Amino acid sequence: MKNYRKSDYALNKFSEGIVYQFSDRTLEISLEDFLRDNPGKTEADFMALKAVSDEIYLEQARLETAQGNKTFSMTGLEDATAHPAPSLDDSYIMSDDRRRVKLAVDKLFRCGKLTVKQKKRFVRHFFAGVSLRKIASDEGVHFTSVNESIRRAVDKLRTYFNEIK
Repeated sequence: MKNYRKSDYALNKFSEGIVYQFSDRTLEISLEDFLRDNPGKTEADFMALKAVSDEIYLEQARLETAQGNKTFSMTGLEDATAHPAPSLDDSYIMSDDRRRVKLAVDKLFRCGKLTVKQKKRFVRHFFAGVSLRKIASDEGVHFTSVNESIRRAVDKLRTYFNEIK
């Protein structure tokens, strides 16, 4: 702020009324002017409006300072969420793990070690994203029955996963 005493904020803050600065003139609205032009309003309404006006001018003054200018975003990039790309090692490991999971699931479904209910529950939970409680509710069974069934299927899957290189 080059000259504080001539700033919009200082003029508004230290005057009795609300000050508006235009390029060719300055206009001050006093309490009497406000009440005359707004018969349904009170002195409290004027003071609330003055407080809002002071706040706006203060924010404007802060943004005009050197510190305020430093916090101004030129690109908006600081609001963006950074998602770094995984390293090549991580990418390879993830793709290899996905390949192994696909092979293990395929082997699990072909070997006949899962019951028909286990297969159905496994597919609904892991591929369709249905919760265990919803599956239990749909089948009319207790949650622990579905949970145990899925847990046993996952144990079998883990066995096949560890066998695949």
